[in-house]
Amino acid sequence: MFIYNAKIYPSSKSAEFIPHGYVEVEDGKILRVSGGTPIKVTEEDLDVHGLRLYPGFIDIHTHMGLIGDGQGAEGEDVNEDSDPVTPHLRTIDGLCHRDGYFADAVRAGVTCVVTGVGSTNPIGGDLIAVKTAGRCADEMLLKRVGIKFALGENPKSTFAERDTTPITRMATAALIREALFKAKRYMQDKQSAEENDEAPPEFDMKCEALIPLLNREIKAHFHCHRADDILTAVRIAEEFSLDYVLIHCTEGHFISDILGEKKASAAVGPIICDRGKPELAGQILENAAELSAKGVKVAVCTDHPETPIQYLCTSAAYCVKAGLPKEEGIRAITSTAAEIAGISDITGDIAVGRNADLALLDGDPFDIMTNVKMTVIGGKIVFKK
Repeated sequence: MFIYNAKIYPSSKSAEFIPHGYVEVEDGKILRVSGGTPIKVTEEDLDVHGLRLYPGFIDIHTHMGLIGDGQGAEGEDVNEDSDPVTPHLRTIDGLCHRDGYFADAVRAGVTCVVTGVGSTNPIGGDLIAVKTAGRCADEMLLKRVGIKFALGENPKSTFAERDTTPITRMATAALIREALFKAKRYMQDKQSAEENDEAPPEFDMKCEALIPLLNREIKAHFHCHRADDILTAVRIAEEFSLDYVLIHCTEGHFISDILGEKKASAAVGPIICDRGKPELAGQILENAAELSAKGVKVAVCTDHPETPIQYLCTSAAYCVKAGLPKEEGIRAITSTAAEIAGISDITGDIAVGRNADLALLDGDPFDIMTNVKMTVIGGKIVFKK
């Protein structure tokens, strides 16, 4: 299938804008990106009459499908706070693929989200990248991308009510370290047993869940708002050689020089929200711009449903208004977001070999009057206006 007569906006730094071109799609992937018009078109091909063609938008921090659309407590499967350490929880087992917010995402040109557990637990469970349309969660799944960790106010307030650990920041960090040390030793014991033809250690599902993290196959996503919590996340990640992402990073602008030196990555957001708790006191719109200027790799997130998923582009627009370069703003919800999430080989750009996940717009994505006219996921039209 050809999508032609398009203004093509690839998001990678190496690709240039194509004012009049086409994309060829085959078996759900991008086969060709070119200027001009295909030599021959058929009725199955799409003439988009000058619409803007962008990579499908990506939000790398949400709770999509775990907090139901209009369902109240019955639809919440986001926090298993009966135990502070639950790395073995699998998001896919709680994901409601029929949740109405997935349709909102598709209508907004959002083709992929990273979703997972909340932030009541020091270690919460896994995080997965999913398409925003599909017959079931298993078909929507792109990749398991991380383990969720949480620092600061949320774990403290959750477990203080129960008079059980952790009720301080120190205890939260200690529980995380304990679990990582245990998993590291467990992994070493397994390897030693295999090498020496000995009986393996007793199976431990929590440790098993952390092995891909310790092997840097997936990333540690640290919920952290305050500057001191951000630095605790960095400290723990460096102690265990983890590949990590700073989620929210609200007070990152206070320590942007340090984070830049460490070549950190951050998913900044929610942007459109109030300062509804103490940890948000340092929130400023300029945060993303200041972090990016110091060399931090920045994505923009909604933290859906804190900000509904359909306002992802608007969230990035406010960051651009506050100083983030526009090209960086687009990449913050496309190629950079995919890179931080660890899915840039799959999606996030209009490039040969990537999934044909595309958004067609009638104007600038940062203009509130712009409409998404068509959304394509895996080469299939899933929304058309």
